Amino acid sequence: MSTKPIPVAKVLGEAPRIEPSAVIIDSTIGRWTEVRERTTVMESVLGDYSYVVNDCHIIYADIGKFCSIAAFSRINPGNHPLQRTALHHFSYRSRQFSLGEDDAAFFQWRRSHPVRLSPDVWVGHGAIVLPGVTIGTGAAVGAGSVVTKDVSAFTVVAG
Repeated sequence: MSTKPIPVAKVLGEAPRIEPSAVIIDSTIGRWTEVRERTTVMESVLGDYSYVVNDCHIIYADIGKFCSIAAFSRINPGNHPLQRTALHHFSYRSRQFSLGEDDAAFFQWRRSHPVRLSPDVWVGHGAIVLPGVTIGTGAAVGAGSVVTKDVSAFTVVAG
């Protein structure tokens, strides 16, 4: 009879465990946390004991302690300026197109709609949490869900 060795579990510590391919910009990453491969965290807070699996994108978010974010999730995707005559980003990322300075007020508007995940929230694989949403303590967001409104504590969002 053959036996397979039991894999040794990774050990987290006081310092965050951030994979080399992850990108962290102007963010606070708590203790006993993990940010996995190809994940981007920008202008956000990741609370103690929380983790983000691979290929996620998080911007302008306050993520509480003990949160679990599965692969391919998107927390606070960028709003487009629906009130403008053009939706294309040339109207606010003007420098890319040699059309003058970027629209700082537009980016401040995006920052003013943060996502808030209360403690012990679980976000399933490929879920999207739209700008301005608050998810209550102990809530679970099912895989593939698109969250457009606040979610009460201990609620399950599916679909």
